[in-house]
Amino acid sequence: MTNVRETEVAIVGAGFGGLCMAIKLLEAGVRDFVILEKDVEVGGTWRDNSYPGAECDVQSHMYSYSFEGKPDWSQRYAGWREIQQYILDTTGKYGLRPYIRFNSAVNGAHFDADRARWIVRVASGEAYSARHFVLATGPLHVPSIPAIPGLDRFRGEVFHSARWNHSVDLADRRVASIGTGGSAIQYCPEIAPRVRKLHVFQRTPAWVIPRDVRAYPERAKRRFARHPWLRKLHRCRLYWTNEARVWPIFHARLARALQPLAELFIRHEVKDPELARMLTPDYTIGCKRILVSSAWYPMFRRDNVELVTAGIREVREHGIVTEDGVERPVDCIILGTGFVVDPRIYMQGFTVTGLPGHTLAADWRDGAEAYYGITVHGYPNMYQLLGPNSALGHNSVIFMIECQVRYVLQCMRRLQESGAAYSDVTADAQARFNARVQRNFKNTVWSSGCRSWYQQADGKNFTIWPWSTWRYWLETRRVRAECYRLSRPGPAKGPLSP
Repeated sequence: MTNVRETEVAIVGAGFGGLCMAIKLLEAGVRDFVILEKDVEVGGTWRDNSYPGAECDVQSHMYSYSFEGKPDWSQRYAGWREIQQYILDTTGKYGLRPYIRFNSAVNGAHFDADRARWIVRVASGEAYSARHFVLATGPLHVPSIPAIPGLDRFRGEVFHSARWNHSVDLADRRVASIGTGGSAIQYCPEIAPRVRKLHVFQRTPAWVIPRDVRAYPERAKRRFARHPWLRKLHRCRLYWTNEARVWPIFHARLARALQPLAELFIRHEVKDPELARMLTPDYTIGCKRILVSSAWYPMFRRDNVELVTAGIREVREHGIVTEDGVERPVDCIILGTGFVVDPRIYMQGFTVTGLPGHTLAADWRDGAEAYYGITVHGYPNMYQLLGPNSALGHNSVIFMIECQVRYVLQCMRRLQESGAAYSDVTADAQARFNARVQRNFKNTVWSSGCRSWYQQADGKNFTIWPWSTWRYWLETRRVRAECYRLSRPGPAKGPLSP
């Protein structure tokens, strides 16, 4: 292999996770690292999702690093431009750009046990040899393109919401939006007033609750800037308010008791009883992602908006035909169909091999598993951010990322202190952890027979952390030595040592 560059830490991805890892490495005195980013700019999700109305569904002051507060967020729930600017500003403040290699899509990684090094291959032909390998690719970055017959022969414009074509003028166009998930409920109300006709194709309705659309007044921004403790107190309040949402999700009885309130909200906003019925889910609230919008339901009062619940039979050159035989002429199709979530699928073309006999695609054939979503047995010195069972449905994933980065640094320090070459989580520790996780999903909304992208084909929930986030913080505060196996002696201690 030619052109192999040596580095202590190779990080894949320059979104919130990869940048947080880099910042904390710098603070620990480590400067021998590289961030491999497939695109031309940092930001990940917030670089890619620039569709009209794109906003976060976690409050601005929670959807940011705890160590890098922003006192002047414009509103309760920030839009994509403001979040992306926050990421750009943070990248500049901490001097991260010299460590980032853009246009460096990773297509494979192999652990060389003899040298205790990860060989990370980039599509350009370059390779990096790293002692530590951090996957900060994020779970939502590969658009899901539905296999609809005839989609390839449509003569109009077709694009996914995460690859929004801003050169297309939707004014006075007949537009079909396929999907009613987190993206569609944001861009549909934005484009509805501009288009001639908007056909919203719904397979499964979502539970949608009101959004707090208030802006922060200038005096509040000044107070937050002058008195950081007030901003931190506000963030703390938001954190515990969000944590309260976990109870209905993990207690199905409570979820069903609160559900009539959400149903009442739908009837109040929609007015038309039949339309309200079509927009009301038949599954327990919390099973699928709960969406936040105050514009989604009122949009259906517009004369130019149609909700279509019949399945799509095929796409023709100038229209869409549903299972009931109706053809609707359209000029543009927008795919609000979400992302490929299953790691076994979104890591296709990205082969990861660990110790002899371990290939990630094979090890995860029956389901993705990790230890606290961070380490995986058979893959020494490899760490994931927001790996299996560490995503959330009720609070900020930035909180989880910070917990995981702190844990990864502990793993690195422990390895240096031990003098070993590598550390591998034991099979027993990983199995016991995952058994405990899956036991906790009993009697939750996911045990009632519902289906969501949180689950794999057999119903196993491989995505969500099944407890409060404070518990995750508590359980990842320190690395349990007994859960890891250390290898033979390795290199001398480095800058992570105390």
